[in-house]
Amino acid sequence: MNPIELLSEDQYTLVYNALSFGTAVMLGAFVYFLTQMSAVNKEYRPAIAASAVVVGIAGYHYYRIWDGFAHGQMNEGYRYADWLITVPLLVIELLIVLGVAADQRKQLMKTLVPATVLMIALGYPGEVAESAGTKWLFWVLAMIPFVYILWTLNGQLQAAAARETPAVAAAIKNATMVLLITWLVYPIAYLFPVFDDTSGALETLRQVGYTLADITAKGLYGLMVLGIAKARSNA
Repeated sequence: MNPIELLSEDQYTLVYNALSFGTAVMLGAFVYFLTQMSAVNKEYRPAIAASAVVVGIAGYHYYRIWDGFAHGQMNEGYRYADWLITVPLLVIELLIVLGVAADQRKQLMKTLVPATVLMIALGYPGEVAESAGTKWLFWVLAMIPFVYILWTLNGQLQAAAARETPAVAAAIKNATMVLLITWLVYPIAYLFPVFDDTSGALETLRQVGYTLADITAKGLYGLMVLGIAKARSNA
């Protein structure tokens, strides 16, 4: 069933406006991050560039979702195409601002980037499946790399906090917590159709939840990363 068919007129309007807002935020953040490249030292520019790429890609996909939604279609493939590209970049961005040594960062990327790709790839079959059993199966499978990613990044957070000044350590902790806590929205919203696949309210909450989580995990997180880079540059 087309999930749009579950929505009342008011629910449709809410989701439509949320997708429109998500598109505007992502594209606006893309322009802003580009203007901030010269405001930080050279070694931190790759992190800001990654932020710009992340929100730029997200803005494009949100426009496609929003446009399709306006024509009565809800293509979840655009979300997963977005996540497949942007989630690995978010991890790389985080490793840069955590100040992880280059050699260690390369080693972490060899495990974390494939884990993010595996997580997204395993999530998509369950997202589009009709059977609740199939959704549960792929949810469990996707949670394995998901938990590994969170566990590894939390360890790097603890290590970074121990070697930084209190102010920078606090900023890094805040940014990392925003990212990790926001990520918890996705596996919860993913299961809403399992609980009730005929509820327009749950489908509305799922779509709005995904959108707000994306804005936080990409736009707001990017701003926090920029703040860390500026603080380190000034120091």
